[in-house]
Amino acid sequence: MAISILRTIMIYTALLVSMRLMGKRQLGEMELSEFVVASLIADLASHPLQDVGIPMINGLVPIVTLFCCELLIAGLTLKSVRLRALLFGKPSMLIVRGQICQKEMRANRFTADELMQELRNQGIFDISQVEYAVLETDGQLNVIPYPAELPPTARQLGVAVEDGGFPAIVVNDGRVLDQVLQSTGHDREWLHQELRRLGYDDAGAVYLMTVNRGGQVYVAGKEAGV
Repeated sequence: MAISILRTIMIYTALLVSMRLMGKRQLGEMELSEFVVASLIADLASHPLQDVGIPMINGLVPIVTLFCCELLIAGLTLKSVRLRALLFGKPSMLIVRGQICQKEMRANRFTADELMQELRNQGIFDISQVEYAVLETDGQLNVIPYPAELPPTARQLGVAVEDGGFPAIVVNDGRVLDQVLQSTGHDREWLHQELRRLGYDDAGAVYLMTVNRGGQVYVAGKEAGV
């Protein structure tokens, strides 16, 4: 039992380190080579966990090898546009100036139902409003509406909008994040005053509290029984 637990921890650590070193982009969206590597790593990692008779090195070496191959491919594709297009393909224009490119739809095995679903996911219900729709190499559909269909910005309306900056979390589930609090230019005394002003005795009763550069504060108290 102890051997199985130790082997599981070792494989888990190796996978965690490998995926972390691959970077955030690979975690959020996978290209073809990244999907292949992830699938192979998952399969290779399962064998040493299922059979304690397999030496650990037999499971770790292939994982490290695949990790190195992925880093090598990532480095090469950063420098070579042709290699990147060969391995990952190129974006496909599914809609051009309101017209569906049926040839591209068939080439990417993208059905009309899937296209409508993707448009609805982005809040668009009328294809005639779409100037361009680009199917990216990771399978994501990016939609560009006609300029007339875009909502007006504050600049276009001539409205002055205050820039409050990025809201920083200063209290997270009852815990005060002192370093973040100091980065916002405040201290614990200010925090306690704000909490009392908003009806909270201390930070322990707060689930989330944020403050931005403009001094705007958001507080969500903890729910009873949670």
